[in-house]
Amino acid sequence: MTNSAAPAAAKKILLNAFDMNCAGHINHGLWTHPRDESHRFNELSYWTDLAQTLEQGLFDGLFLADITGVYDVYQGNLDLTLKESIQLPGHDPSTLISAMAAVTQHLGFGVTVNLSYEPPYQFARRFASLDHLTQGRIGWNIVTGYLDSAERLIGQKGLKDHDQRYEQAEEFLELCYKFWEGSWQDDAVRKDKQQRIFTDPAKVHQIQHAGKYYQSQGVFQVSPSVQRTPVLFQAGASPRGLQFAARHAEAVFIGGDRPEKIKAQVDKIRSLAQEQGRGREAVKVFLGITAVTAETDALAQEKLAEYIRYASPEAGLAHYSSSAGIDLSRFADDQAIPYQQTNSIASVNQKFKEQQITRNDLKAQHILGGRYPLLAGSGASVAEQLIQLLDETGIDGFNLTRSVAPESHQDFIRLVIPELQQRGRYKTEYAAGSLRSKLFSQGDRLPASHPAEQFRCTASKPSAAAENTEKQSA
Repeated sequence: MTNSAAPAAAKKILLNAFDMNCAGHINHGLWTHPRDESHRFNELSYWTDLAQTLEQGLFDGLFLADITGVYDVYQGNLDLTLKESIQLPGHDPSTLISAMAAVTQHLGFGVTVNLSYEPPYQFARRFASLDHLTQGRIGWNIVTGYLDSAERLIGQKGLKDHDQRYEQAEEFLELCYKFWEGSWQDDAVRKDKQQRIFTDPAKVHQIQHAGKYYQSQGVFQVSPSVQRTPVLFQAGASPRGLQFAARHAEAVFIGGDRPEKIKAQVDKIRSLAQEQGRGREAVKVFLGITAVTAETDALAQEKLAEYIRYASPEAGLAHYSSSAGIDLSRFADDQAIPYQQTNSIASVNQKFKEQQITRNDLKAQHILGGRYPLLAGSGASVAEQLIQLLDETGIDGFNLTRSVAPESHQDFIRLVIPELQQRGRYKTEYAAGSLRSKLFSQGDRLPASHPAEQFRCTASKPSAAAENTEKQSA
């Protein structure tokens, strides 16, 4: 193990905390640990304390997952989901942002919203408002629906085809760009008390959109915010999802186990982004990770063994069942699970086609109830493993899951962050500016190479969005 400082050109690690407005998020069962406080997720102080802790650790952001629907595939019911609090109860993550922003100055917030069940206008208005209130620290994790239970809750007849969901997502994004980028010119708001002109009417433009999935006509209600468009996250790993990410996403969240597979996925994302004319470095790639750390490797192993006693691998299977759309309770522990076509998360289900996987394999992978790579060791050991992963795979950073809350994040900040800083691989202070500016050092707004550019209005011209750009329904 080396302890030498990294060369000046070495890439610094980006870091998000990965969480959810619920008790049981990824590492299932650990809500039962006597030191775990995630049962307090419905208390505002739980989240404001977390935000301040993460800012002390110079985290780039808090990445909040969310689902619409419930996990009812395993055993054909909700019993285990309710008993083990497998993301149920689960509350709206966007309700937390203003409070956390009020007690921090730099921490970013990536919020998951399922566009399949949101009207574009109401969503765009809410996130533009949050971008104002956070002074440009908001991001959107773009997801489409994959749970049949969500369709029943919303009152729809069933899931759209996987690729059709992305077709709808493309139009959703286009309309949001029109709202965020195309309705108001940057200098439309004057706040001129003497002339009684708050906003210059000549610099606000109506949106006209008639598409296959959405229609909208009128002026966006929110004036330009710091970033205009929130930082765009996406986590799709299917071929269609990767195409979507390469076109729109600024940050992609991936899973993975072996470094060579992670590297192949990163290379694919960067090549697709380049094909879109955005450049290979236009997308930051974050890998999901769990870390258990203590003062020494031996103490970290003791802590991991302690955590394992409270974890629920079966709850991890129940979560996995809904992700794949397959009831894994129907198979024996040592039986290879056959691939079957479903309409759920394609990249999860595809694994049964590519590999011989049993319930025992999944239980071993879900030793802490979650399916992300697990690192355990001293602060120095975990730091070295993170650096090695980053250097071998080409990722840009990590989404760090919680295990025992808030202990696991506190341990990481106290023990791992200083080791990364000593090696020159993690910042020692925040940069100024918005979340986008912090991540890319290229200003607050989306670059001209992004597809949102075509919908912008400027002082010299109205945007394409302000003209009649009606599409004929397919």
